[in-house]
Amino acid sequence: MCLIVFDYLPDSALPLRLAANRDEFYRRPSQMAHRWQDCPAMIAGRDNEKGGTWLGINEQGAFAAVTNFREMPPSDASRSRGELTANFLKSTLSAQQYLQQLALESDQYPGFNLLLADRHGLYYYSNRESKMRQLVPGRYGLSNHLLDTPWPKLIAAKQRLENANDHNQLQQLLRDTSQPADELLPDTGIGLEWERLLGSCFIQSELYGTRTCTSLQITAGGHASLHEQHFGSNGVALDSNQQSLRFENPWQHGA
Repeated sequence: MCLIVFDYLPDSALPLRLAANRDEFYRRPSQMAHRWQDCPAMIAGRDNEKGGTWLGINEQGAFAAVTNFREMPPSDASRSRGELTANFLKSTLSAQQYLQQLALESDQYPGFNLLLADRHGLYYYSNRESKMRQLVPGRYGLSNHLLDTPWPKLIAAKQRLENANDHNQLQQLLRDTSQPADELLPDTGIGLEWERLLGSCFIQSELYGTRTCTSLQITAGGHASLHEQHFGSNGVALDSNQQSLRFENPWQHGA
């Protein structure tokens, strides 16, 4: 994923309401969210190149999502960031236990931001900060720097989340092509042309762009619904997909 905004309200009827865009080269093969044959209790998209996922949930009540940390020069670490989410969703570890183990080997991965949740809480970890954070209730945004770094598109998406109360509205939030002024763009070392391309919430070009818009809602009763819309070159809409499951362990934060 390259943009995630979410409301985390663990004591409400809707503990998690989330909207996320996955940005990637169109040529990279992937699959829509589905139950994995090698892990049927898990629903997630799949990167066919490396085998991992960018966002998923499982029947045990776990949620995971990852974004890359943009940096120049790129890291030469060998392991795929998609392993981080897939391995958690396949495991029986709590989010906290998983992150404690991950901290010992996080330097084996390129820069990443990781969100993990289970019935005990929602956690954030980046190997460019090396600090596990258990998130308190609130509204958050994550792109390709640390949590809540105030990039223009992230600020705008968090504001639009205020009035996005169902899957249709969450999906529309993600398709904003507004372009910030050059002076507001971050300088991450990739050059102004790329900063402009990546500066909008919904990215479209011939070779690289927003591949998937995902909306996710998790209720206090443990019902998770996931909607996604897929796109091709230059932002052309392709297939859509809807998935749902019931958590065996509904979120009971503070337990």
